[in-house]
Amino acid sequence: MPDDLAILLLATVAGLWLGIVPDIASAQGSKKLIAVEAITLQSSIIVESVSSIGDLASEASVIIRSEIAGRVREISYLEGTKVKAGQVIVRLDDAIYQAELSQAIARRDLSARNYERAQALNQRGHSSEQTLDLAREEVRVNEASVDLAKARLQKTVLAAPFNGVVGLSSISVGDYIMAGEDIVNLEQIIPLKVDFRLPERYLRLVAVGRPVEITLDAFPGETYHGEVYAIDPRIRVNDRSIGVRARLPNADGQLRPGIFARINMIIDRREQALVLPEEALVPRGNQRFVFRVVDGKAVMTEVKIGLRETGQIEIVEGLSAGDLVITAGQAKVREGSAVNIVGGTSNEPPKGKSAVESRQ
Repeated sequence: MPDDLAILLLATVAGLWLGIVPDIASAQGSKKLIAVEAITLQSSIIVESVSSIGDLASEASVIIRSEIAGRVREISYLEGTKVKAGQVIVRLDDAIYQAELSQAIARRDLSARNYERAQALNQRGHSSEQTLDLAREEVRVNEASVDLAKARLQKTVLAAPFNGVVGLSSISVGDYIMAGEDIVNLEQIIPLKVDFRLPERYLRLVAVGRPVEITLDAFPGETYHGEVYAIDPRIRVNDRSIGVRARLPNADGQLRPGIFARINMIIDRREQALVLPEEALVPRGNQRFVFRVVDGKAVMTEVKIGLRETGQIEIVEGLSAGDLVITAGQAKVREGSAVNIVGGTSNEPPKGKSAVESRQ
């Protein structure tokens, strides 16, 4: 019996020992897998832009004023409506100017007849050359008087210098206006101009032809597109800024000059950019690395970055679309470490945004 008991005890101990060993080995194997989060890198669109604020302005804008004094005889426009170039805006009373023209014509005609008689007398030797010269000059003086009277008469008719929309009138029929007095403003609003300023450090980025995206508080949710067509050659000294002007089509005439605008000037647009969360970077001195997951193991890969946005970075070299990149947990990861992806894998491409902004 003692021998049988000893054999049974040894068998039990051996069985327990054999059962424990596989569990310990399994636990040790599981500890070698490092839990990480990763995403599948996919291409997305990045728009690099410079932001500023500005105002919409008329393509052309004038205040209609009279060059002469006179009484308003006719107003030929409706406030707030469109007019065409050359269309009459206002007529002043022209009775005095018509009379001046008639007087000037009469004097011219009389001097012309006097010159003809002086010329005939001179040919027969009954008149001196001096008398003939005086008669000739009198004709020229009177012809100039006619031209002057015609010019004054034309000033009584005020016409639109270009196609546009007239504003609110400040006069009425019968008013006596002085020379230079404001009558009404005329605005050409198709297209519009957009004026804004940028700090001088962006001078190298500003160029004619750059597209701009414009949003307006007056029309929330809408984005309008224009193009830079002029850059002020002079830097403003007091704030070291550059004046930039873009053109906005405004084909339907809905937008008006003076509206506050938020402008994004597009510097570059990349359709196949690669963007990662910033926490995926592993800096080593002046170099930057990320860990890719290849066949379940971490592979350290050097990368070069481009644009930065809060929480996002653009990868310009070192990775390709489809790479599986560790975004969290890489502090415990080493080259060749076996990893277990527990979250973060995404098929949605990250959205790249502008990384250059300026606020005025």
